[in-house]
Amino acid sequence: MEIKPSDKNPSLRKKSAPIEKITPEILDLIKEMKEALKNSENGVGLAAPQIGVNIRLFVILDNLAKDGYSVFINPEITQVSKKKITEEEGCLSLPGNWKELPRADKVTIKAMDENGNKFKIRAKGILARLMLHEVDHLNGILFVDHLDKNKRRN
Repeated sequence: MEIKPSDKNPSLRKKSAPIEKITPEILDLIKEMKEALKNSENGVGLAAPQIGVNIRLFVILDNLAKDGYSVFINPEITQVSKKKITEEEGCLSLPGNWKELPRADKVTIKAMDENGNKFKIRAKGILARLMLHEVDHLNGILFVDHLDKNKRRN
């Protein structure tokens, strides 16, 4: 399984479907996504559409988790702060393309893990940025879509 660049991956522009049931196939996909993220260069998060699968699933690096990853199934953003922080952002699907982008400083997301346990997480700073970036992928949005046309080209 490989991370496909945006010009070769039409699934990056589609809204992803919710996961109805955590099946052995979903668990295998999560395992493969963790491996793909581990083998990526500087990757900290990976959404299923980035590997051509349009389901509402993403994985992020998490040094507090047992295996080093947190899994988000059917994530929903429930709260976003009005305060924004501008930082440089990139994407595994747009290699070498780094842009300054304002994002909310804090976010609350509810989701389910690979064991079917529901959870809610409040994140701030870089973790909030990462989660917002990955949820965007599930909605067919790339981070450059948040920039005006002139900044996309530069």
